[in-house]
Amino acid sequence: MPTKRIIVIGGGIVGLATAYKVGRSFPDARVTVLEKEEAVARHQTGNNSGVLHCGLYYKPGTIRAKLAVSGIQEMAEFCREHNIPHEICGKLVVAVDESERERLNNLHERGKQNGLQGLRLLNREQMLEFEPHVGGVAALHVPQEGIVDYPEVCKSIQKELEKLGGRIVTRAKVTALREEPSGWVAITSAGDFESDFLINCAGLHCDRVSELAGEKRDARIVPFRGEYFKLKPERQSLVRNLIYPVPDPQFPFLGVHFTRLIEGGVEAGPNAVLAFSREGYRKTNVNVADLYDALTFSGLWRFLGKHKRMSWAELKRSFSKRLFCESLQRLVPEVRMEDLETGGAGVRAQAMSPEGELIQDFCFASGRKVLHVINAPSPAATASLAIGEYIKNLVAKEI
Repeated sequence: MPTKRIIVIGGGIVGLATAYKVGRSFPDARVTVLEKEEAVARHQTGNNSGVLHCGLYYKPGTIRAKLAVSGIQEMAEFCREHNIPHEICGKLVVAVDESERERLNNLHERGKQNGLQGLRLLNREQMLEFEPHVGGVAALHVPQEGIVDYPEVCKSIQKELEKLGGRIVTRAKVTALREEPSGWVAITSAGDFESDFLINCAGLHCDRVSELAGEKRDARIVPFRGEYFKLKPERQSLVRNLIYPVPDPQFPFLGVHFTRLIEGGVEAGPNAVLAFSREGYRKTNVNVADLYDALTFSGLWRFLGKHKRMSWAELKRSFSKRLFCESLQRLVPEVRMEDLETGGAGVRAQAMSPEGELIQDFCFASGRKVLHVINAPSPAATASLAIGEYIKNLVAKEI
């Protein structure tokens, strides 16, 4: 049998993990990762807060829930094997008042349905043992959550892939895809690459890459920027590990929270505002084509119509440190505006339907000798190795 040539588009953590799993399972295959930047992990992977999510929030039975639960176990094991900085530190999900207690209890039940271990509902006195400065009336302790350095994970996956004979080609932006009897040709800024099977893990641009392959963009990536503050060093003692809110089912985003970083420090955020560029990490970043793409998508306007109050609140909070601080004080009342300094930002590759709904589950679409990862929001980084295994199994049926 001739050597199979497999191309993975996208050098984020999902693309790398997929290439690694494919290369390990098919040692005779020649696996190539095409990445448009000068190095891997430059976008979502390198601009998140490094949380290891264990699958608490996701609807039982979904691909997202299953891969989150198995994914954190595999990711933690990979980190141990490769001496990657990580810590299973646990987190608190906090009910700030009695109106949130029922939702907290429901979250507890959902976590148990998803197979999480060691979940505990805590009263006020018990909460303070974990987080002495936390507010609220009750909390759910989630011991399996953790923190990690995802760029370091990517470096290790890259090394393992190269040991298997795989290669990563950087500065290789895919500009066209040509279907041929044997498979696909990826036309890039670094030359043309032939493949017998193509896997699209292009993250923020996955819908556009799928369109290059002839797919209709029913769902579209709508970029939401998440902006963070950091606690100043002298106030980082206010947060020991991870403090999260109880999700409000009326709103599509989780809300601001506190995250201890593996390299040190504490992040506070994020909010969620429409980014004017798919790689718009600052308010001033505007890409006309990206903005036009978002504003001409009917799904965005339907989304904004359904969530007017939330969208306006997020926008105001983006321009008001005071409002941002007030949101944080719901979880840690002692936080003051002067405790906060500007942090980083990330852009979430969130697929949205034409009806204005955020697609909640991981979503894949297959064609002739091609597989597209259409939607892989959080916890995709945590679950990346499990996602790679899932994709490998789908590819195995084809090749």
